[in-house]
Amino acid sequence: MPTATITSKGQVTIPKKIRDELGLKPGDKLDFEIDEQGKIGVSKKKFSIMDMAGILHRPGQKAKTIEEMNKGVAEYFRKKYKK
Repeated sequence: MPTATITSKGQVTIPKKIRDELGLKPGDKLDFEIDEQGKIGVSKKKFSIMDMAGILHRPGQKAKTIEEMNKGVAEYFRKKYKK
């Protein structure tokens, strides 16, 4: 079982085996769960609609077409989840 050490700043380096298993990349977010026995589960945070915040129309800019929006969303996810 991989182990990790907590630094004085409360930081932990996730072992490579775990990062690889979860497909983690720098900047990814993690969800933590604690069960009734005190065991901690860690999983890669799933996409939420809030991840899309900021891509909507901004005042003073020309509105995007549906095709432009689809291309923008596809490119966003291609970059974010590229392996």
